[in-house]
Amino acid sequence: MLDDIGRAVGLMLVFEGIMPFLSPGRWRNMAQTLAVVDNKSMRLIGLLSMLLGLGMLIFWR
Repeated sequence: MLDDIGRAVGLMLVFEGIMPFLSPGRWRNMAQTLAVVDNKSMRLIGLLSMLLGLGMLIFWR
């Protein structure tokens, strides 16, 4: 199980690094846009992201 967690974290880091590598200017603009989003909206985005990820894990399991 620890191996799976390690692979998942590694894959997440790869995906997280794609945008800053390919288009650092757009990534910076997106980060600036996210900085002004209120906490309630940010929490909703985080919740939806987690639920989508969980759904994908269940689907592919």
